[in-house]
Amino acid sequence: MEIKNSSSNSNTDFILLGLSSNPELQTPLFAIFLIMYLITVVGNVLIILVIHSDCRLHTPMYFFLSNLSFMDICFTTVIVPKMLVSLLSETKTISYVGCLVQMYFFMALGNTDSYLLASMAIDRLVAICNPFQYEVVMSPKHCLLMLIGSCTISHLHALLRVVLMSRLSFCASRVIKHFFCDTQPVLKLSCSDTSSSQIVVMTETLAVIATPFLCILFSYLRIIITVLRIPSAAGKWKAFSTCGSHLTVVALFYGSIIYVYFRPLSMYSVVKDRVATVMYTVVTPMLNPFIYSLRNKDMKRGLGKLKNRIKS
Repeated sequence: MEIKNSSSNSNTDFILLGLSSNPELQTPLFAIFLIMYLITVVGNVLIILVIHSDCRLHTPMYFFLSNLSFMDICFTTVIVPKMLVSLLSETKTISYVGCLVQMYFFMALGNTDSYLLASMAIDRLVAICNPFQYEVVMSPKHCLLMLIGSCTISHLHALLRVVLMSRLSFCASRVIKHFFCDTQPVLKLSCSDTSSSQIVVMTETLAVIATPFLCILFSYLRIIITVLRIPSAAGKWKAFSTCGSHLTVVALFYGSIIYVYFRPLSMYSVVKDRVATVMYTVVTPMLNPFIYSLRNKDMKRGLGKLKNRIKS
């Protein structure tokens, strides 16, 4: 039976196919992703505690990092707990409203992550290319405005996307070939003509996602040009070393996002897209605390201080 409008859509449930339909893999996958989720939460909470407990880390870079860690916790919490429940459940259903809510927060928090990464790139740009103006440009007021702007743009983007999705009709098939409600697999189920929706989605996504990405590229091009002018090899290494962790996170995050979203719906591949999506929804948030702490002397010192405070 075809579902013809949004009011009837609200009475239906979708079935999340998950990462695998093999019953023998459900328990091992549950254990793996539960461990990854716990590592993500604990690791990012530690990053936040370290930054807030050490006054020497009260700088713009670590202000954005602490907010990035908080967003990563929220981002994975939108997806992983529901996925864990589905792995142990026989029904694996999600309501129509629940699907739209999950889609909204997934996009809002994910895009906020990308804008925070862009803010961190701007911070490095000003610190390396214009250090004498650093305190003025990256003042607490400006940092707060950048954070508010990141959240506002991201939530408006998510709201527009969900409104577009809510206007679609869905056919008899309710099986979402994914482990959460993402745009592409849900669009595949629609009976409506999705060509106009796809154009709007692609255009608007390109604008919202490409803007912070281009900002990051521009920032690092300027940084590279400036660093190459430094005469000493030690000076060049010192400048580049402050950007290493951030560049690693950017490569992991944007690499998988570009693969998943910047392709036509006809090129959507179930298995490959699930793997790529796991990279930026689960793996990258889990790795971020390790990337920023293991390669950062300030974070190591802060972790040591926090450890000593807990012991005492």
